[in-house]
Amino acid sequence: MTNAATSSQKLFETTALGPLTLPHRLVMAPLTRNRATAEGVPTPLMATYYAQRASAGLIIAEASTPNPVGQTYPNITAIHSPAQVEGWRQVTEAVRAEGGRMFLQLQHGGRVGHPDTSGLTPVAPSPIALPETIHTPAGRTPSVVPREMTAEDIRSTVADFASAARNAIEAGFEGVEVHSANGHLLHQFLGQGTNRRTDGYGGPVDHRIRFVVEVTEAVAAEIGPGRVGLRVSPWSTVNGMEEGDTEEIYPALLGALAGAGLAYLHVGYADPEDPVFQRIRKDWPGTLIANPVLPKDRIPEDGGIAHGERLLAAGADLVALGRPFLANPDLIRRMRTGAPVNQVRDAYMMYVGGETGYTDYPALPADA
Repeated sequence: MTNAATSSQKLFETTALGPLTLPHRLVMAPLTRNRATAEGVPTPLMATYYAQRASAGLIIAEASTPNPVGQTYPNITAIHSPAQVEGWRQVTEAVRAEGGRMFLQLQHGGRVGHPDTSGLTPVAPSPIALPETIHTPAGRTPSVVPREMTAEDIRSTVADFASAARNAIEAGFEGVEVHSANGHLLHQFLGQGTNRRTDGYGGPVDHRIRFVVEVTEAVAAEIGPGRVGLRVSPWSTVNGMEEGDTEEIYPALLGALAGAGLAYLHVGYADPEDPVFQRIRKDWPGTLIANPVLPKDRIPEDGGIAHGERLLAAGADLVALGRPFLANPDLIRRMRTGAPVNQVRDAYMMYVGGETGYTDYPALPADA
């Protein structure tokens, strides 16, 4: 084995994230795994899964909905009921016992939802359906036209995000990540293809960023800005997104939040050569987490070190990895020693309940 740390010293440096001291710069990205109960309650199996990966510098736990109508798919987690809070507390305690630290991602699906899953008609900025089928308890099902959010819907949803953040802290998380990416509700407000409103939340860029700003500021006011991150994904077309004016959206959004004192900004699908990413780094005054685009068919042999180094060289402060952590509970040890990494065995098993493809990925022997 080669010592990978000799060529990746910065990745393995101790660093600060607000009041937290992280042992290195590698973050476990949020990964929906569909292992909660039908009521959105985290399970003991989830506590085992996350505790196995506690050597990450920071774990950003999978997307959790702040209210019932925000549910996307079956068996995803939520954070709006006492049972859900208690379930998450078991997870954070297990991770803390192994020396780890956790933030929780807060995600409202918007039009990415279905009555067969939540029992409710999805809500969105505008009544424009997801242009694809969606997974429900009955399998793949045609999407439904969401109900356009009223002014009261917007106000109550902002309040629900703030309440969910307070619940997350009660559950033992160090902070939360507001999810404004991947075609979910907050991202839908940003995009021209999903936001056709004519009120103060639609039309010009300054109006389309308003909901994201209000949610983020409300969450920060509830638990303190140093406990709040924001995730964005410029250019993303996931879930039928059409931003339309990406080059204008993100400078405006960051300009509105740059002085808020947030813990971090998290950029998904980050390309160090992309001018928008470069502009984000220039405009954002605080900690920047970047999530690289890895090959879809395999995890790089180095676990993602080279991709991470390129992002650090482009100005990122922390690097978030998804599938490498999914398949390698001891990813950090493998990276430090140059040991081979596990590959994802079966992508289907990423989203099916049970231990297989979840907690059964092997770690290196203790004497390796």
